[in-house]
Amino acid sequence: MEALLLDETVEGAVDYNGHPVCRSNSGGWRSAALIIGVEVAERFAYYGVSSNLINFLTDQLQQSTATAAKNVNAWSGTASLLPLLGAFLADSFLGRYRTIVLSSALYILGLGLLTMSAMLPSPSISACQQTDKSLPCSPNLVRVILFFFSLYLVALSQGGHKPCVQAFGADQFDGQHPKESKAKSSFFNWWYFGISLATFPTVCILSYVQDNLSWSLGFGIPCIAMVFALVIFLLGTRTYRFSSRGDEENPFVRIGRVFIIAVRNWRVNSSEIAREEEIRGLLPHHNSKQFRFLNKALIVPDSSKEDSHVCSISEVEEAKAVLRLVPIWLTCLAYAVVFSQSSTFFTKQGVTMDRSLILGFKVPAASLQSFISVAIVTSLPIYDRILIPIARNFTGKPSGITMLQRIGFGMLLSVISMVIAALVEIKRLKTAQEYGLVDLPKATVPLSIWWLVPQYVLFGVADAFTMVGLQEFFYDQVPSGLRSIGLSLYLSIFGIGNFLSSFLISVIEKLTSGDGKQSWLDSNLNKAHLDYFYWLLVGLSAIGLAAFLCSARTYIYNKANTT
Repeated sequence: MEALLLDETVEGAVDYNGHPVCRSNSGGWRSAALIIGVEVAERFAYYGVSSNLINFLTDQLQQSTATAAKNVNAWSGTASLLPLLGAFLADSFLGRYRTIVLSSALYILGLGLLTMSAMLPSPSISACQQTDKSLPCSPNLVRVILFFFSLYLVALSQGGHKPCVQAFGADQFDGQHPKESKAKSSFFNWWYFGISLATFPTVCILSYVQDNLSWSLGFGIPCIAMVFALVIFLLGTRTYRFSSRGDEENPFVRIGRVFIIAVRNWRVNSSEIAREEEIRGLLPHHNSKQFRFLNKALIVPDSSKEDSHVCSISEVEEAKAVLRLVPIWLTCLAYAVVFSQSSTFFTKQGVTMDRSLILGFKVPAASLQSFISVAIVTSLPIYDRILIPIARNFTGKPSGITMLQRIGFGMLLSVISMVIAALVEIKRLKTAQEYGLVDLPKATVPLSIWWLVPQYVLFGVADAFTMVGLQEFFYDQVPSGLRSIGLSLYLSIFGIGNFLSSFLISVIEKLTSGDGKQSWLDSNLNKAHLDYFYWLLVGLSAIGLAAFLCSARTYIYNKANTT
């Protein structure tokens, strides 16, 4: 009997040849661990580019701090929005596996071209430095074009890679199996643990290589990492579980039809809806009470009797499940704006501070982002192995606390982290004034860079709650055919957040730099007022948290076991 149970097939899953798979020799942690390893390499590559990008733009391409920050935000925003395209292609046409392979190949190409762009000489800069050091230097135009082309090719590649790898990893667990269902919940914790572990050596080692040795080497190492990632992923092909779709209709078509028919039937009155609900057997306590206007899609439009014009109850409920995500998505945007500061202005703050460690060695400012990873790597095991079991005893829920409670607590921590960031910046500015360094942007402010550590650590703990909570929430609360889209929706929060941050920077620059006034975000940070900018973010994120709590209170979970 035990042998039969071990060899039972997994419903809704097939192997790479399309044959039914046995539970004992496919999927589970064996395959998921391999996929996590692939994502570790991808994150190593991605953060090898993003973590120190602002310094490349200011030092190598001679951009101002505000312009560089806007460019970093624009690129990060694009990289976070492109997963919507990648997920659409995966869920509708290519499948997750093929999308991962294709995007990995493009990733390697993009990183290779990025390495080449860093190797190109910049004769105009050299000439400028030889003739007059006071003149502004203009980088090689070919270098700039190749760099930005390569940079956005990397963004496009990770747009296909990011949502599909995570969804494909979660697909290795059967949500209907008691043991595997619990493992799937832990998968999201260990997934983020793995990629955070990859971030630590990235920001420590690669930022040092880029600042002190060579930018081409600093970009070349991530390229090699992605080659290994693709090889490892292909080696695990025979052990993976693939979703079995059969002849199921495209989920985008199903959900889109619900909205179209509901709009066509906008004149249908409530009595007709109630009659149709009674015929279909919708119960009063059913989720159908929310967004009830979509129930109009259950009614045959224009008295037509063609079955093709009628939506089923399950299709309407799928559409409602997607619509329920919108308020949560919107209210998390403020968190995303705050999140984008760790790789831009936090880093430029660190450049101005005392970074000496031992024997003349200077800590790369970007390496302080490693404290985010340390905080995540430390807090996730504590959360998964200690806090959740304790919470289960009080709440009786398998997950200990709900996904939205987890997200909300992380958002609260992000507000506190920005308060600390503002206070530290006030101290840095006072120190610069005391030592007469206000007009010396290149001078080192005699304040240790370690003052920035608390805000980075709190960012990390906030990420362990909010980021992982959002990943699980958007994977779990969408229809099964849209899992990649669900994860890309989570990523798009940070894409839009980066664009909002870039827009906010532009607005603040315009409002605070007119009539001879000093901009809050001046390239000379000793004259700027980053503290004012940080207090503004505190207010925006507090408003976002309040709106999130209101949305979370009215949210109806799609599955009973997640409440």
